Amino acid sequence: MDKSHSRRQAAPPLRLKGDLVREGDAGYDEARKVWNGAIDRRPAMIAYCADAQDVVEAVRFARSRTFPVAVRSGGHNVAGLSVCDGGIVIDLSRMKRIDVNPLRRTARAEAGLSLGEFDRATQALGLATTMGVNGDTGIAGLTLGGGFGKLGRKLGLTCDNLIAAELVTAEGKLLRASPTEHPDLFWGLRGGGGNFGIVTAFEYQLHAIGTSLLVASALHPYDQAREAMRFYDHFARDAADEVNVDAALLTLPSGDRFFSISGSYVGSHDDGEHALAPLVEFGSPVETRLAPVPYLKIQSGGDGLFPRGRRYYWKAQFQHQISIGAIDALLHAYAKAPSTSSLLVFQHLGGAIARVPVSASAYANRDAAFDCFPIAIWDDPADDDRNMRWARELWTAIRPYSTGGVYANNLGDEGEDRVRDAYGENYARLVALKEKYDPTNFFRLNQNIKPTT
Repeated sequence: MDKSHSRRQAAPPLRLKGDLVREGDAGYDEARKVWNGAIDRRPAMIAYCADAQDVVEAVRFARSRTFPVAVRSGGHNVAGLSVCDGGIVIDLSRMKRIDVNPLRRTARAEAGLSLGEFDRATQALGLATTMGVNGDTGIAGLTLGGGFGKLGRKLGLTCDNLIAAELVTAEGKLLRASPTEHPDLFWGLRGGGGNFGIVTAFEYQLHAIGTSLLVASALHPYDQAREAMRFYDHFARDAADEVNVDAALLTLPSGDRFFSISGSYVGSHDDGEHALAPLVEFGSPVETRLAPVPYLKIQSGGDGLFPRGRRYYWKAQFQHQISIGAIDALLHAYAKAPSTSSLLVFQHLGGAIARVPVSASAYANRDAAFDCFPIAIWDDPADDDRNMRWARELWTAIRPYSTGGVYANNLGDEGEDRVRDAYGENYARLVALKEKYDPTNFFRLNQNIKPTT
């Protein structure tokens, strides 16, 4: 018998106020699932934490057993880093308390909240902060990696609106990080991912945006997509901060391909109508809309495209502009998508995001105008190779037109060089921070910043 294995099994069990699901227990197979159905891993146990003290206990237990540790709240990481083989999943998805202060316009939110749950709580008072584009995503991973969303060009990234964070360190200590408490750690949490601890609660700055935004959309036939993409590039790069305009190449169930543009305006509907009118006036779209839409509906508008359990793969890169060469490469490559569910997405950046100094937070790629990435979506495991190959080939085709940077939250398992690309000139400072707070790389199932010690 392996004596070290015997000692580990004989050690005191993990005691939680929450639930512990072990391999072989009823419900185990459901508990180990994450959003991406292509991920199939078998942890030794899943610890559903009820509060921050449960997280402390789980960390200390994992250290005593030298277990690999995955941290899960929403479980949306495309590479499946929120679940592991043979280790422990520390799951915060049941920690969902949120306290909104309408006078200070702040919210303290536990890490198990989804974007949809957060938005519903803040919108009850007409308040919001930048959150992502899929209501099922967890606030924790989104915030720690930066946080894109419809409000970002006006209000900054999610991490730019972070006031403080409560976290459990690799030593099992509970800390609060803010501009005045462990400020170096606070700097690293704003874009540095899960490298420095398990955040159990976030405090955000909120903003009064009302409960609806003006939205414009246009759907252009594929044979007109080249000119529509040129228009989109110029319109988006010249847009006011109040305007967010995302776009995508998509395929309808009929097999017909289109270029879709969707814009929103943070401000009065009258001002928004003037700002967004060009989106519905350009070209000969087959469908247009210009109307107020409830903010909660905007935030959940893409949920049907990304349900849990389908198979997903993507590779992302930033662009300063969408050049003619990039457009031609994209149109040629997208036409070869093996799945009609697959997309080529542009997320609009710049504005307030770009005016924050690179050194102000761990998030570094502030000069990008667009995040561009193919999203392969399919269902049959037999189709894994060709869908993943399509996404990689499309990424390679437009690589010459990229900034070289990448959004940490869109990283798959792409190696240390791409992690460096995500953090740019902030990487060395992040390594030093890692060496201070996690010198043994206990938290390594993430967009990992490796300590040198």
